[in-house]
Amino acid sequence: MTDDRMALVELIEQGADSDLVREMLAFAAERMMDLEIEAKTGVPCGSRSPDRLNHRNGYRERGWDTRAGRIDLAIPKLRKGSYFPSFLEPRRTAEKALAAVIQEAYLHGVSTRSVDDLVKAMGASGVSKSQVKSQVSRLVAEIDERVNAFLTRPIEGEWPYLWIDATYLKVREGGRIVSTAAIIAVAVNTDGRREVLGVATGPSEAEPFWKAFLRSLADRGLRGVKLVIADDHKGLRAAASKVFAASQQRCRVHWMRNAFAHAAPKQRPAVIAMIKTIFAQETAEAAHQQWEQVADALREKFPKLADMMDASREDVLAYMTFPKDHWAQIASTNPLERVNKEIKRRADVIGIFPNDAAVVRLVGALMLEQNDEWAVSRRYMTLETLGSVSHNPIVSLPALAA
Repeated sequence: MTDDRMALVELIEQGADSDLVREMLAFAAERMMDLEIEAKTGVPCGSRSPDRLNHRNGYRERGWDTRAGRIDLAIPKLRKGSYFPSFLEPRRTAEKALAAVIQEAYLHGVSTRSVDDLVKAMGASGVSKSQVKSQVSRLVAEIDERVNAFLTRPIEGEWPYLWIDATYLKVREGGRIVSTAAIIAVAVNTDGRREVLGVATGPSEAEPFWKAFLRSLADRGLRGVKLVIADDHKGLRAAASKVFAASQQRCRVHWMRNAFAHAAPKQRPAVIAMIKTIFAQETAEAAHQQWEQVADALREKFPKLADMMDASREDVLAYMTFPKDHWAQIASTNPLERVNKEIKRRADVIGIFPNDAAVVRLVGALMLEQNDEWAVSRRYMTLETLGSVSHNPIVSLPALAA
C-alpha cells in the first residue's frame, strides 16, 4: 500500500463516522469471505457444478474488533477442512488495507485496477487475478445498485415543500481539476416526514440542468410541490415554475449574507438590526410594508443594497404566504446545513474525486444513511399544520353525543 493511501486511511480513521465505517467494513468483509470461499469450493454460492471441490456447512459467529467498533461476522464453514478469513490474521496492515479497499472502492469510485492492487496488498492468497477483478467489479456494482435504487425509487404522495441546495466539490475531468455542484433535493410530505428525493451533479446555473433534474423527480412521482426553497441559482426559478408551477423561496440566510456585503464592516450591525425588523413582522402584509420602509431608509447611504432589496423582495418573503408554523423551516435552506457539513467532511478526506460517478456514490451513500435516520425520527412538521397546504386536508370530526 502506498504512503498516500496509508495517509488517506489515517484521515478516515480520525474523521469518519464510526457507524458508517463499521457498516462498510462489515459489508466488505462479507464480500471478501464470499470471494475466498468461492476459491475453496470452486463455484459461487448456490451454484450446481460437477467441478465443485467442497461444500459450505453453515456459519459460525465471531467478533471482529476494529477501530470503528466491534463487528459481528458470520464466517462460513466447510464440510471438508476449515476456513479462516485472511483479513482476520493478527496484523494491523490487513485491517488498514481492508479499510482502504472499502473507502476507495465502496465510496470513492476508483478504477478496478487500483482496487485490485489494494486487494492483493491484503495477501488474499489462493485467488487468481481474474477472480479478484471479477469480485471487485461485482462489489462496486453492488454498491452502485444500492445507491441507484435509492435515488431512483418511486416517489409517492404529495410533497408541498422542496429544499434544494448545492455543495461544490473538486472533480478530475479530462486531465483538469474542476469544481462541480453536488445537488441535494429534500422534501416534506403531507405526513410531515422528510426524505432525500434526489442527488445529481452538474452546472448549478444552467436552466437545462435544473429542468432535467426537476423533471426526473416529477417522472418518479413527485407532485403537490407548492414551494421550492433554494439559493439564487440562475435557471432554477424558470425550471421550477415550468415543472411544478411552484413558488420559489430564496434562502433568507444566503440573501442576508449577500446584502451585508454592500455595507462596510462598521456599519453592518446597524444594517442588520434594520433588516431583522422585516422578518420580525407577524403578517406578510406588514413584512412587505416594512421592507419598503427599510429599503427607502438605506437608499441614500447604501444605494446598491436598496436596489438589491427592490429586486428580491418577492423572492425573500415568499415563505410568508404559507402557514406561520412553517416559517422557521421554509425561510431558508438551513434544514440542510447538517447534511452539507457531512458531505464536506467526507469530501475533505478525499480531496479530489476521480469522476462525477464517485461524487454520486459518496453523496448517495451518505443520503441513504440520512434518510434512514429521518425515517425513525419524529415528524418534521405536524399533520395539523400541513392540512392547509395539502390537496387532502385533515378533517376534524365532531365529537359523538353521549
